[in-house]
Amino acid sequence: MKLVKILAVVIFLLGAVWGARAQQPPAAQPGAKPSPPPAQAPPPTPDPGYSYNPDGRRDPFVSLVGRGETGSGPGTPRPTGVAGLLIGEVNVKGVLRDRDGFLALLQAPDNKTYTVRVGDKLFDGTVKSINQEKVVFSQNVNDPLSLVKQREVPKPVRPGEGRG
Repeated sequence: MKLVKILAVVIFLLGAVWGARAQQPPAAQPGAKPSPPPAQAPPPTPDPGYSYNPDGRRDPFVSLVGRGETGSGPGTPRPTGVAGLLIGEVNVKGVLRDRDGFLALLQAPDNKTYTVRVGDKLFDGTVKSINQEKVVFSQNVNDPLSLVKQREVPKPVRPGEGRG
C-alpha cells in the first residue's frame, strides 16, 4: 500500500515536469532567425465602475449630514436682525403694550435688543403669542425621525440687571 502511494506521487511529479517542459518554447538553434513574438490580444477594457440607479430612492452612499432644508443648516449664513436669531439663544427682557397689542423685547447673544410682535419670524421659528408673563415661540423641529414638526417654547420675562 505504501509503495502504491509513493508511485502515485512520483508519477504526479513526472507529469508536472513533463507538462512544464512542453510549454517552454524550443531553444533557438545557432544561426537561426528568431521568430517574431506572437501577436498579443488587446488589453481588456476597464470596467466602467459601479453605477447607481435610484428610481426615486436616495443614494445610500451619499452622506445625510448637511442635507436638509436649504437655509437652515449649520453651515448656512444667517440673515441679520431678528430673522437671524435662534429661539434658544434669545432672552425676553420685557413686554410692552400699545394700541395694537403686546410687543416683546428680545436680547440677542451680542447684547443687542430687538422688538418683536406676534407673527414675526426668527431663524428657527415664529412668535406665537405674547402676554404679560411670557412669550411663546413656535419652533421648527429639524429632526427627521421626529413625528412632531413644531413645538412650543415658552420664555418668561426676565427682570433686567440691577433691579431688585
